[in-house]
Amino acid sequence: MAKVKVHIFLKPGVLDVQGKAVEGALNGLGWTGVSNARVGKMIEFDFDGDNAEAEVKKMCDTLLANTVIESYRIEVE
Repeated sequence: MAKVKVHIFLKPGVLDVQGKAVEGALNGLGWTGVSNARVGKMIEFDFDGDNAEAEVKKMCDTLLANTVIESYRIEVE
């Protein structure tokens, strides 16, 4: 059984509205050194099967990530 983490984030150049909102809020609360904030998502699951890395890549390309505007990184333990 493999423990899988998939980190998904917007590609560079894609406007991150949530990131801008977080950046603005942190600046407004006094953390003025924060810039270029980006918000992503992480999906964790257990995978019971062969060749976990390749199968999770297929999952990302098919469903988990919008590869037109998002990139992803896979961790398999």
